[in-house]
Parts: sequence; structure tokens; C-alpha cells
Amino acid sequence: MSAAARCCSSRRIWPASGARPGLPRPAPEPAGSAAIKWRAAIASHARRTRRHDLTVRTPALLSSLGLALALPAVAIAAPSPLAQVSDHLRAVETMTANFVQTDRNGKAIGGTLTLKRPGRIRFQYQKGVPLLVVGDGKALTMIDYSVKQVSRWPIGNSPLGILLDPSRDLGQAAQVLSQPDPRVLVIAAKDPKHPEYGTITIAFARLAGAPAGLMLRGWTVLDAQGNRSTIQLTDQKFNVPVPANAFRWDDPRQQGPRR
Repeated sequence: MSAAARCCSSRRIWPASGARPGLPRPAPEPAGSAAIKWRAAIASHARRTRRHDLTVRTPALLSSLGLALALPAVAIAAPSPLAQVSDHLRAVETMTANFVQTDRNGKAIGGTLTLKRPGRIRFQYQKGVPLLVVGDGKALTMIDYSVKQVSRWPIGNSPLGILLDPSRDLGQAAQVLSQPDPRVLVIAAKDPKHPEYGTITIAFARLAGAPAGLMLRGWTVLDAQGNRSTIQLTDQKFNVPVPANAFRWDDPRQQGPRR
């Protein structure tokens, strides 16, 4: 299966040779069924291609009145890592970035990513790769233009649902993975009711100027059979204008308007 094809599958998705730097290896999940038609189409393609702000403004006034000002020290607790990730997801309504997707054999494919929460995402692969993955808010669709095949599955059946739905309760679905570098925050998440959907491990860099202090760097998806694939992002831009037609696509099965 090609790297491009594993972008968003609900079950057997995102295989790669191993965890990428900063993206630790999650634990394997129990076996589940495969999306047979989708995987067959992609295998065919692979063969052909390879707060609050507290401002004290009174000291000068109190001093002029001859009054002493004694302010107790107040410790403001930092948000928990999962709360910080939730804050980041809610703060980012749109995002664009370049991506490189690497499969289990080390084959890398690039492209551009466009995201608009909730539920909308587009993986536009590089020239020469006749694949497209689009999320329209309800379903993820993979289009293989080389064989005129379209596959769809609910966003909720994909590990990408964690990234696309800022209302998800990460306390129920995710855990923080210990990292030696304090500048890196990594979480692993899965649907506790459906482990067969796979696990997504998401890496952030702690960056003061980024939304909620986090910069999304990429993710690794592990399917129920132990296959994995990694996405690495560069040139991230947050809360930029994204046109509504960015999540439309041409249906190769018929002549007519775009979907």
C-alpha cells in the first residue's frame, strides 16, 4: 500500500517503517477488519507509481495617599498538557501546511494540507500522484483518479477525528507520553469504545507564539494490525482564510458538477 493511501483510513492506515523523531511508538492494538476495496485500489496505484488579565494600576495612587500596598503572591497553575492540547485545537479554526507522508517502507510523498474545524481537511498530494483525500465535515473520501475509484468512511471511524473535532474529551481518549525534551509534548489517542479504529500519536512543539503555546508538528497513525504511517508538517499557518470550495472534489466516476 502506498503512503498516500493510508492517510485517513478507518482501520488499516498510515503504515510506516517506525516511529519518526518526536513521534513515539504507541502500543499495538487488537486486530480488526480491513477496508478491502480501498486497500486494493491503493496497492494497485503503488505498483504503478512506487483569563483573565490582571493589571494593577493603583500603587502610585496608594503611594500618593501615604498608604502601603501589600499584594500577596498568587500562584497561577499552568494548564495540564491535555487541557493545553484541547485549548490549541479550539484556538485553531483553520490551518494550512506542507506535509511529507512516509509509509512502512520509507517511501515518502509530499503535498499540501488544508484544515478547517470541525471536520474538514484536504490532503492534496504532489504532482504525479493521482490521489486526493478530503473530509467534508461528516465523511472522509479518498479518490483514486487513476482507476476512477471513490471510497468513503465516517470521520468518527478514523483516528483523525481527534484532530478534527475540538469538542472531543481528550481526558477519555488520550494520554500524555513522557518525553526527555520539555519543549516537546506528545499525546496518544484512540476511541476507547473502538480500539480497532487505530491509535494516533500527535506531536507538538511548545512555542510561545503558537496558538495555546503549541505548534502541531505531525502525527503517526498505528492501525489494528500494527502498520503505521507518519505525517510531518512544515510551514504551518494558523487561522488563515480558507475558501469553502477547498473541500470539494471532482468525481471521476461521472461527468457533472463537482461534489
